[in-house]
Formats: sequence, C-alpha cells, structure tokens
Amino acid sequence: MKIFCIGRNYVAHAKELGNEVPTEPVVFMKPKSALLQSENPFFYPIFTNELHYECELVLRISKNGKNINANQALSFVDAITVGLDFTARDIQDELKKKGLPWEKAKAFDNSAVVGNFIPLTKDLKVQNIEFSLMKNNEKVQHGFSNNMIFNFADIISNISNYFTINIGDLIFTGTPAGVGECSVEDKLEGFLGNEKMFSVNIK
Repeated sequence: MKIFCIGRNYVAHAKELGNEVPTEPVVFMKPKSALLQSENPFFYPIFTNELHYECELVLRISKNGKNINANQALSFVDAITVGLDFTARDIQDELKKKGLPWEKAKAFDNSAVVGNFIPLTKDLKVQNIEFSLMKNNEKVQHGFSNNMIFNFADIISNISNYFTINIGDLIFTGTPAGVGECSVEDKLEGFLGNEKMFSVNIK
C-alpha cells in the first residue's frame, strides 16, 4: 500500500505558506508506517517544536492502473474520507531552505490519519464535497473540493504517469487554508459534510 500526497492544491493554502501556486500537481509520498492505526492516539514527536495539522480529502484506489486518462480516472476510486497530513513545520522549513527533500517533516511514523471511508458514488463524484476540521470543538479548516487547483481525475491521471497505482493505495488530495499548530491534549475531529470521519487525541 502506497500513500500519495498532493501539496499546494488550494491557492489560499499555497499563499498562506508563501509558496508559488503550482502549474502541475506537487506529489510526495508517505510510507505505510506513516498510517496511524484506527482509534490509536497520536503521540507528539520528540523531534519537532511546531507540529501542524493539515486536513484533506482522501481517496482510496480500487483498481490497478498505469498511464490513466483523466476521463477514466474516477473509475479507479471506490471510496473517500477525510484525513490528516501531520507536518513538522519547523523541520520542513529548514529542509526547504537547504533545498532538501521533505520526508523527515512529512513521512514520519503515524503522520497520516485516515477516517472512515464511504463509497464514492456517481452522484458524490460530481458534487462540490465539503469537509472541515475541528480543533477542541472549534472549526479551524473548512474546504470544498471545487476549490482544488487540480481535481480528483487530474490528480489520479498525473500520479499514474509516474507510478503504478494499486488496489488499496491512498491519495491525500491537498489541504485548504487554515493549517495551524497543534499541541499535546488537543483533540482533532475531521468531518465530511456533517458526518464525523475521525477523531484523534494528541498525547
């Protein structure tokens, strides 16, 4: 199982971090060990002093494929949920200054939270999907799929040009504006519309 992630896929988020708006998907990956097991707490990493939450829509791949045309891309997905891409922002900033890869800041153990999946139906595929993140009962992120720079089909097609996608792979599709710092004892809850998809306690 592979975990693909798309960076800077919302204009407002790219700008809030001082990044250029991309002209093609920014793809990075997390290993399987990054997946936080369901219902487990998240332990604040000892190597960072600035842990950020990034709430995202997450797609689940249902068929193997390579070099997929965007017109057929959504047939390779069977489910959707909301997840978290935890980021050690201080580590990432230092790596970016040196022109180095982001893995230490993005791909560490348990850095990927995935909620309960629901079927990505034909009707849902064409909807403007709403999602949000609550931190200690306060809404801190709120996004809509129509605000993505690159939509689901474009993302899947682009990834498949470089990597074979396989059944069970996950795609984190990017975070909207509003990313921020989290601390020990925080409670983070992700919603798809009004339905809670995950709840994570930081220890």
